[in-house]
Amino acid sequence: MWRESHQSKADNAQLVGLAVSQQVPLLNGQTPTKRICVIGAGAAGLAVLKAISQTSYFKTGSWHIIAYEARSKVGGVWFPAQPVDDPPLTPLYDSLTTNLPHPVMGYTEYLFPPSTPLFPAAATVQTYLESYASHFNLLPLIRFDTSAINATWSTSHWKITISTDETLEFDHLVVANGHYRLPRVPDIPGLEHWMTTRKAFHSAWYRKPLQVDFGLKVLVVGAGPSGRDIATEMRTHARTVIHSVTGGVSQGDEHFKIRGKPLHFYDDGRVLFEGDVIEEDVDHCILATGFQLDFPFFDDDVIKTGEVPPHPPLAPDLYNSRYHVFPLAKYLFPLQRHYPASSVAFMALLFRVAPFPVAEAQARAIIQAFADPSSLDIEREGEVVLSRSQKLASEGASTPLQLSKAWFRFNEAEQWDYRDELFAYAAESGDCPSIKVRDWEKEMYAAKDLLRETWVDLERKGESRKWVDGVGENGVQEWVDVMYRLVRHARGEERAKCE
Repeated sequence: MWRESHQSKADNAQLVGLAVSQQVPLLNGQTPTKRICVIGAGAAGLAVLKAISQTSYFKTGSWHIIAYEARSKVGGVWFPAQPVDDPPLTPLYDSLTTNLPHPVMGYTEYLFPPSTPLFPAAATVQTYLESYASHFNLLPLIRFDTSAINATWSTSHWKITISTDETLEFDHLVVANGHYRLPRVPDIPGLEHWMTTRKAFHSAWYRKPLQVDFGLKVLVVGAGPSGRDIATEMRTHARTVIHSVTGGVSQGDEHFKIRGKPLHFYDDGRVLFEGDVIEEDVDHCILATGFQLDFPFFDDDVIKTGEVPPHPPLAPDLYNSRYHVFPLAKYLFPLQRHYPASSVAFMALLFRVAPFPVAEAQARAIIQAFADPSSLDIEREGEVVLSRSQKLASEGASTPLQLSKAWFRFNEAEQWDYRDELFAYAAESGDCPSIKVRDWEKEMYAAKDLLRETWVDLERKGESRKWVDGVGENGVQEWVDVMYRLVRHARGEERAKCE
């Protein structure tokens, strides 16, 4: 393994950013000892802005932070936009609601407003993020309509070129640009022809069923949340909906069918699926097949795009496999030999987790690593990475592709342990309490599908508002009580008190 280099006070003094006073609000006219750049002002970017802005480093003026946000508002993927760009600015479709109850999904330090539907619409989440940014006075720390064009390490600092043709210097960089922008299109024989003839398109362009003439027979590929949502929504519009799920057993009727993975798209409208099942006369295909990790502002000297080399030992470079970034200490800090691991952090790359609380925990760990680079035990972190590779391989991820797909996919226990571990690491400074995940968060996350199914049924019956009216006015415990009541109600363990 390798040891991390450290900057001297002389280095810090020399690296005062170009036009810092124009880019980062200065406190007391003080020259910063650390200048921090955040790329993106979505949920993760806001979490780190908020955490750093509350530190003594920031309040005394020794740390300065600015976020560059390409769009006109905070929110990232939750900020809607019509699908006119290629790729679209966001894949947000009109009917999207959260797939986690908001007390579990939201920031632990900032609740959704009282009476918010338990599984709120995307517009409600966007309003929540705007309120969060305003409440914690984060907007002065964000430069909107400004993109990071290039970021490179130069001896002892990051040089960031932004869309105004300015090049600025920073000691630290937080990458929070999101991972729902660059569509992933599977390599399936015949699919490219369907794409060029507009018989198939990625779900990033989907907004609602009536936006295009979808014909009579629609195929939706993908078993993730968007695939399930779109397949369900299309049932109200198309005569026949085929939902393709890898490993799925063929079943259904003439209106809704489950099929396995598509193996071949034929020019005449036929599609071959796993199990030698063929569907004929398919009019349109919507590919809810996910997104690729993309960092367009980095060149190969920062992160290489491609398959991760076999290991052990760890290669000297950082890799973007398009499914994962490897290797990262604490799923945040790059283990490579070209720049200090503590000089940059990659946020919010995990999935199947409660996203906003994970971002809060990561923000605290970032502060600790930026403040005390020696707190990152590089050798031990490398051993942890290799141990995870061995564990995933033993569980069936035997090829580089399988390993990359599994790397950021946490099970429930892993995400809780991860949050606890990040807070324990942050608490080593003595400035951050060692916060533990609460039991109700774990239990309600485990019950998320039951809760959502029950909530949708209550909305259909017009009864959902009764369950949440006024809830939250006296704190989070009221939300906890409602969720436990809903679980008991769904299981038939009590009659709904509001019927």
